[in-house]
Amino acid sequence: MHNEEDKNIVGHEIEKERAVEKISEEKKKEFEKIKHKLETFKKQLLKKFQFISAIGLLPPQASKLIEEEEEVPEKETKENPIHVMLIIPEDKSKELGKLKIEAIKLVQNIKPKIWIHVKAIPQIWEICFDGKYEYIDAISMSFPLYDTGILGALRVASVHKTLVLKKFERYVVSYVIAGSIVRGTATKTSDVDVYVVIDDCDVKRMSRFELKEKLRAIIYSYVSDASEIAGVKNKLSPQVYILTEFWEAVKDAHPVIFTFIRDGVPLYDRGAFMPWKLLLKMGKIKPSPEAIDMFMSLGERVNEAVKRKLTEIATEDIYWGVITPSQAVLMLYGIAPPTPRETVELMEKIFVKKEKLLEQRYINILKKIVDIYKNYEHERVKTISGKEIDELLKETSAYMKRLKELMGQIEIRMKEKTVLQLHDEIFKLLEKILGKGSEQKLIERFEKELIKKGKMPPRTLETLKEISKIRKQKKIRLAKHELAVLRKDAFLLTSLLIDYTQRRELLKLNKIKIKYRKDNKIIEAEAFPLESKLIVITPEDIKKITPESVSKVSKAELEKELLKKEGSRLNMKLIKQLEKIFPEFEIEF
Repeated sequence: MHNEEDKNIVGHEIEKERAVEKISEEKKKEFEKIKHKLETFKKQLLKKFQFISAIGLLPPQASKLIEEEEEVPEKETKENPIHVMLIIPEDKSKELGKLKIEAIKLVQNIKPKIWIHVKAIPQIWEICFDGKYEYIDAISMSFPLYDTGILGALRVASVHKTLVLKKFERYVVSYVIAGSIVRGTATKTSDVDVYVVIDDCDVKRMSRFELKEKLRAIIYSYVSDASEIAGVKNKLSPQVYILTEFWEAVKDAHPVIFTFIRDGVPLYDRGAFMPWKLLLKMGKIKPSPEAIDMFMSLGERVNEAVKRKLTEIATEDIYWGVITPSQAVLMLYGIAPPTPRETVELMEKIFVKKEKLLEQRYINILKKIVDIYKNYEHERVKTISGKEIDELLKETSAYMKRLKELMGQIEIRMKEKTVLQLHDEIFKLLEKILGKGSEQKLIERFEKELIKKGKMPPRTLETLKEISKIRKQKKIRLAKHELAVLRKDAFLLTSLLIDYTQRRELLKLNKIKIKYRKDNKIIEAEAFPLESKLIVITPEDIKKITPESVSKVSKAELEKELLKKEGSRLNMKLIKQLEKIFPEFEIEF
């Protein structure tokens, strides 16, 4: 994360780059009038010279600098020409003159005047070697008419350099590019290798290791900012060195540092990198005897290192490569994640002996791999030969292939088991609600008693029929997503049936009897206390009693009311209403 100071710096630089973009946009508007001519120029040029690496319109704010460096005649500069840079590969340098003549011919009738500059990629880097960093920045910020990747890579590196210098200007010794961009093989998605050397000579408040880690974090944090500002897909790959560490590597002639100094191109240098480059070229940087001994010892340890890595492959990599998938298969079967030690035993017990889905020879392979791992873990085995590893890999491949087949077999079994469970659970609930009967009769009663009377959603009937149909199949032919949908629908139906059953049971528990006198006879009625109301069923009619009113309801309305709410207790307001309707009554709970 950036601190506030870092954020302000990045914000300032982004605004600066946006200002450059704004100027470029204004220039592009000016170019709109001659756009088709420039497009024609580009197409004609690329048709004849397909090797061109980039065609860029140099930024207008850098015109004066460009004109001075390229020694453009004063009378030409008064016309405010547009500067176009053509970049070509090193192996096409002989074509430079011919290309320039052809390009000048193609733009001679375009207004405003176009000034053509042609450079081979090594000439671009010579600008850097000469310390003309503002000029190279101008090239990197040019508007690309055509780019195979070099302009984009240079642009993102240049922006990142600006951010780093703004933060650490007095400490930056060198900012150097290397890799494909320098070789001229960069594409629009190539990584851009950059090296930043920071002076740590006057650091006193922290260790050099702490300094390096802090600098590395900040410099890496600017990578995404640079890519965003540059608007390219190229990814920066920075390497950060502190000066003392870098000098030690130079002194010891570390191969990486040798390559970096030999091939690198500075986008910024305070007089350190170029002398190193010159000294290397002159053969003055030579490895110390200690460094030679160190690199030789690394070579001598190769055999030991290879043996160790082979043994690790044969033990840890292969072991976990078969144990983890085996655990996954057991989990698919429904077993809680077993420990590695339990896995072999369970694989044999369940899939070989119980289910008879797996052959014993595959368990033997698993046991062999586990035994090798245990022997290595307890130091009973020190090394494993390449031949043994080849054999283990062959057996592991066979085991994994069979394990995938086993997963398919288990999935079929689990589908059958799932459908069977769903079917049995739902039809047991139906029997509880609708009484015993054949499967077809229960479906018919479900439709008549629950669907048509509005007690269940219509789509639950389709779910019930689908489960019945699939259960009758000899082989379950359901894809994973189809089984998931069926389970979801079945869960909804089960929930609704359980809810219906619970409400019905609750109403039975809540039912009370009312005895009242009419025409010198004792008459019995059933009553159901519901939330804020009482439903009373008498021999004559059905009454809905609330604290405010009494009304008659039909049988259909009765069922609807009984299933709509949960039961409640009889309160005093409802009892007073009962007194008005039945002057002499008794309640039996």
